[in-house]
Amino acid sequence: MNILNIILIILVVLVAGFLLYKFIKRKQTQEVETAVEIDDKTYTLDKMQAYVKKRLDEITKINLYDIGLSEEELARRKNKKYELKKALKGCTYGDVNDKAYIKELIYDILYKEYGVSESNISKAIPFDIPSLLTHQDKFDIILYTYKKEFAYEALTQIIKKYNLAVLKYIAGETKPSYVITGEEIDDIYEKEQIVLDFSDKLKVVVQRIYQHYKGYSCIDEVRDMNIDGVSGGVSGLPESFLSQVAQTDGDYLDQILDNKVPRACDSIWIFFQGKSIRLAFLSFGTESELKRVCQNIYKYNNPGQLSDTNGYKINEMKDGSRVVVVRPSFSETWAFFVRKFDVKRATLEQLVHGPGKENTIDLLKFLVKGARITAITGEQGSGKTTLLMGMIENIYETMNIRVQETAFELHLRKIYPTRNILSFRETDTISGQEGLDVQKKTDGSVNIIGEVATDPVAAWMIQAAQVASKFTLFTHHAKTFPNLVMALRNSLLKTGMFNDEKTAEEQVVGVLNFNVHLVKDFRGKRYIQRITECIPVTNENEYTYDYRQEKTLEGKINRFFDNATTYFTKITNRETYKYVDILEYIDGEYVIINKISDENLSEMRENMDEVDMEEFDRFIENVWGTKSKSKKTQTNNQEEIKQKKRGRKPKTNV
Repeated sequence: MNILNIILIILVVLVAGFLLYKFIKRKQTQEVETAVEIDDKTYTLDKMQAYVKKRLDEITKINLYDIGLSEEELARRKNKKYELKKALKGCTYGDVNDKAYIKELIYDILYKEYGVSESNISKAIPFDIPSLLTHQDKFDIILYTYKKEFAYEALTQIIKKYNLAVLKYIAGETKPSYVITGEEIDDIYEKEQIVLDFSDKLKVVVQRIYQHYKGYSCIDEVRDMNIDGVSGGVSGLPESFLSQVAQTDGDYLDQILDNKVPRACDSIWIFFQGKSIRLAFLSFGTESELKRVCQNIYKYNNPGQLSDTNGYKINEMKDGSRVVVVRPSFSETWAFFVRKFDVKRATLEQLVHGPGKENTIDLLKFLVKGARITAITGEQGSGKTTLLMGMIENIYETMNIRVQETAFELHLRKIYPTRNILSFRETDTISGQEGLDVQKKTDGSVNIIGEVATDPVAAWMIQAAQVASKFTLFTHHAKTFPNLVMALRNSLLKTGMFNDEKTAEEQVVGVLNFNVHLVKDFRGKRYIQRITECIPVTNENEYTYDYRQEKTLEGKINRFFDNATTYFTKITNRETYKYVDILEYIDGEYVIINKISDENLSEMRENMDEVDMEEFDRFIENVWGTKSKSKKTQTNNQEEIKQKKRGRKPKTNV
């Protein structure tokens, strides 16, 4: 009996040991895929993408504690797993480093595990048969080749080399437009005569797989380029329109399905040097792919959910790009707008071009060094934010800078990491007004407002410019100087700070010193159209007491009516300001046409250090042929004139 028990125990232990061995072996082999079943579709992009997705899921979800690793190996594998999870999340935010890491991992999976080789890689993209390559295939190859030499300037180099950013007519259109067609891509590919080795081909395939797995579809590489921006879903027919067409016009529907009429998912535009250019050769392919990109591109820092009730989101990406996403039913189709700001190029010398640029640059620098409250105006895309970044460079190091924005765009601390700069932005729970209120308590010397877009912010900007800071720089969408004053005045009235238009207008013109207006013409050229000075009109006492000298009642009544006429004239038709264009852009040249007022010149001098003051004096003498006067001298001169008018001997200061 004892022998039988011993045998049974031994059998149970052997079976348990065998099962444990099989369990551990299965866990160990779970991480490494068995041989790939090969068929005709094995090396297509869809199959490889599915395999890559499956393998990365396995790597990130495996339970490392069940494998039986040593402590050192366990720690190493845990770090690798954490790094992969972090990169998979970060690459969807626009982080180019995480993107490069994931692409290297995909490269290794395809080459070492999936068995991609020189003989089968052309099943994914027909590299060896140019006639079978699509426009996107050719563009991807061209961009990859240029990127090896020019990095993120690759797209700029292609556009400039082949003069693609010009107005052109395309089939079916009666007016010229900025567009890059598939035929142009075919022509470029033929001229380049590109020869790729196996490694290059695999990297092109890896990029194609990545952009549909974790990237931004066909705009993934385009978004990384040093251009002004990229948008999608802003042209073409929305999906909702197709069902209506199907019921009314079958022929038109056939044209849409044959891709003869562009759909919303075929809409890809880039913003390049002030021009909106349509990339007619690229497409998201389906509405669902456009939707996927829109749902992922704004997710950095968890800004909240884009939903039908909250149909838009404004956020920034990890590289500092501003992104705006909209969706139905707020908009007719899914769409996104990515705007990039190249902080390395935001200097006045790089932004202002053409004859007369030297005096223009000097004038802008002296406006900032002279602590003048300046509004930068212009339409969308005219370069307001970029010029503002260039002007900020000339603010004295001793001044603390506080920035208020809708979304972080300026990123001044990237350019000036050693300066005292803090930026605030609006959130779902903190309004721009509250953010500006907080700025009062942060010992700031200069207030910079990225965009005066709402009435409360405009009203607070006027208050802050009066008492809360040394000076203020801000942007606005006004077209003319009177429109700017009117818009700011109306904001004061709407917020209830004032009830009288003239009083509100006096507050605005009493604060506003200069306006720099930018223009983007239909060719995409951006320039400073004018720099305007605001001069408040001081109302002197023009009433007389001559009625006392009149001997008759009629004479006294006449004098009274003279004063009454003066009073009603001031009330009904009183000027609160004058504006003078100091500089204008005339026939392609910057020309200084008027002199800055003596009052502003003297106040500018007082805010400069000795070195800048001397340069400013030389600038005034060279441009206007006069020397600036200090505020004290100017005040004495004004007093002298008043004394002479009264017939008295002017006082002299000892």
